[in-house]
Amino acid sequence: MKLVSILFLSLFYYSHFYSATYYVAKTGDDNNTGTISSPWLTIQKGVDVAVAGDTVFVKEGTYNERVLFSHSGTATNKIVFTNFLNDIVVIDGNGISWGASWNGLVDLSDVNYIEWDGFSVQNADYTGVWIENASHITVKNCKTYNTYSSGIGVWNSSNISIQNNEVELACNDGEQECITISQSSFCNVFDNEIHHNGQGTNGGEGIDAKQGSHDVNIYQNNVHHLNNRLGIYADAWDMHTYNINIYNNKVHHCSESGIAIASENGGLIENVKVYNNIIYTNKYGGIEIGAWSDIGFQGTKPISNVKIINNTCFNNGNYAGGWGFGISIDNPDASSILIQNNICSDNSAQLSIQQMNGSATIENNLIYGNNTASGTVSGNNAVFQNPQFVDISADDFHLQNGSPAIDNGAVLGSPIFDFENNTRPFGTSVDIGAYEYSTPTNIPLLSGDYVQIYPNPAKDWLQISVEIPIKKIAIYNAVGELIQIVKTNSNQQIIIHTQDWKSGLYFIKGTNLKGNKFVKKFIIGD
Repeated sequence: MKLVSILFLSLFYYSHFYSATYYVAKTGDDNNTGTISSPWLTIQKGVDVAVAGDTVFVKEGTYNERVLFSHSGTATNKIVFTNFLNDIVVIDGNGISWGASWNGLVDLSDVNYIEWDGFSVQNADYTGVWIENASHITVKNCKTYNTYSSGIGVWNSSNISIQNNEVELACNDGEQECITISQSSFCNVFDNEIHHNGQGTNGGEGIDAKQGSHDVNIYQNNVHHLNNRLGIYADAWDMHTYNINIYNNKVHHCSESGIAIASENGGLIENVKVYNNIIYTNKYGGIEIGAWSDIGFQGTKPISNVKIINNTCFNNGNYAGGWGFGISIDNPDASSILIQNNICSDNSAQLSIQQMNGSATIENNLIYGNNTASGTVSGNNAVFQNPQFVDISADDFHLQNGSPAIDNGAVLGSPIFDFENNTRPFGTSVDIGAYEYSTPTNIPLLSGDYVQIYPNPAKDWLQISVEIPIKKIAIYNAVGELIQIVKTNSNQQIIIHTQDWKSGLYFIKGTNLKGNKFVKKFIIGD
């Protein structure tokens, strides 16, 4: 038994402390050893050799190759591919033809626990980065350019993180969306910029969570200047699709609507939350619950339990000769819809129910501008005044002091953080719109020097270090649900076990003994 224990410990330490580091460079040779002084020539060589726990650094240059993964990492030992010292590394598919269909120039199919960090992927005959039948994959700090289909496509996968990427000229006459999440679960799409898709009409929405996907968070993205397509989409198609959160995004200058929810082929889509988004200057609507159908489909298109809260919708329908509402319901099969605390200002028209047989609650919205078109509504406790944005010429939709949106929102059900992650409410009630009015005294006064979180992102545990007297702190998920309350003392380190928490964005909120508030955010990932 003792010998077995020693053998186990030896294997444990070997797996954790003797992982390999390899290098790829344009001056290399695939017959080399892969060291920094004897690098390989191709990224594919690194993919073929690297196993769980290994890291492959790729040096500057353009690599004209297709990259296909075959090895997986583990929960404790990922396989990491990253650019060396922030070098510009380009994977170029120009001249490479591989019978491209339902795959990618960088293909992460049937693998787990891989991190792909810091690469440009361009000129792909189909998708730039393709993830299928995979789990615990991270794609971050990358750029895709000129891809026939999606820049990044995720299919039949789980626990996927798409973070801080730029996607340009995706869906260049091909189908799907710039970032596609299909039949996948527990995915986070955040801090990405998606813009200037292809000129074709066969695809190209900015971000789409669709076709049976569930537990997907789409947040803090900037989606803009899309041709012929809308910005962010949640579509059931023909499968049950649920638990989709769309928040803290900017969506603007799209040649259709900003954010839309639909069931194009009869699948139920439910439990969708759209909040703290800033949606402006799109050709048609700001936020739409639609009734679009696949060609020939004649069945019902059910949508249920959608919450549209604390969004700012400005100047939609006035771009590129369009027309549309700030927020609209146009689906007879929609039910249980909440539209609360939104600003609808200076759109072609503001707020409407075009078609709906189910129930809707509409309350505490600010409506300013034309609202006399067919189907327009105002709901309960509406405010009919100019919201007094700080500077619409600069697309600054913060509220001025004295704005009628301040303290006129409904507290119940509103998110506890605003677009900038400031705590809400600040005054006597919640403000209407994506921003909670802030003054210098509203800014959290406790910096990271006082409350620290490690590691961030976290996985199975995190440590909170408190260096000043704080009675307690509260932990919330991104939707504002209270997860845990922790009693604290100064100079204390608290370990929180998070292995059962869903991946995504979380907040720690607290107040010191002088009444100064602080908010810290962290991520639970892989």
